[in-house]
Amino acid sequence: MRIIGIDLSETSNKTQLEPIFKTNSSSKLTMEIEILQRPDCAIAKIKLAAREELIAEAGTMVAMSDNINASTTLRQGKGGGVLGGLKRLVAGESLFLSVFRSPVAGEEIFLAPKFLGDIVHYPVPKSGLVVQASSYLASSVDVDIDLGFQGFKSLLSGESIFWLNISGQGDILLSSFGAIYEIDVEDAYIVDTGHIVAFEKSLNFKITKPGSSWLGTFLGGEGFVCRFEGRGKVFCQTHNPAAFGRSVGPMLPAR
Repeated sequence: MRIIGIDLSETSNKTQLEPIFKTNSSSKLTMEIEILQRPDCAIAKIKLAAREELIAEAGTMVAMSDNINASTTLRQGKGGGVLGGLKRLVAGESLFLSVFRSPVAGEEIFLAPKFLGDIVHYPVPKSGLVVQASSYLASSVDVDIDLGFQGFKSLLSGESIFWLNISGQGDILLSSFGAIYEIDVEDAYIVDTGHIVAFEKSLNFKITKPGSSWLGTFLGGEGFVCRFEGRGKVFCQTHNPAAFGRSVGPMLPAR
């Protein structure tokens, strides 16, 4: 990823800085990504090169140029085909992925996540990336997406037991509930399981209790945490979707 720049001369009358990035894929096509209205109601503006394609979670397109061709697919990387689509469906994601292709240079598309929150643009590291299934927004065509089962590690935490394994060369857009912030882990670090957006595969992790006592864990209402070890990045979100749902659920009228 190459940062093209942030024009500070025009920010005096704006409340948000608008970073612009250009991505270079193996196909030597270049898309330009701009994240607007961060961090509470972020939307991604993506300008495509001629014949360039973008893969996105179904239902995230807000607006686009008239010339862009839109289609759906079950196939993307190692998680492709009918089996890959069914795995995404089991994880609570859409059965399909959307594909957007620009026939000419300069056509643009706007994408936004389902939750109120932030978007971050990140080049996929060589080690790969593990992403909370609901945090995937979009990626370039050189990125492989596979649904991984985290087994009883995640089941015990009360969070999603399915995570996306991201690999390949390219760029990915991650979304969150609330703002996204990143942590550089150099040895060991603890994060609440409901606040994890993604982490690099160079990190090892295990689900554990936040304190020394299981009784204190349950009485304190902290739940389970994820202990990361090694060196790499963890992306976190400021709000926990499950905790938010439990808070507002009893206030909603019965259906």
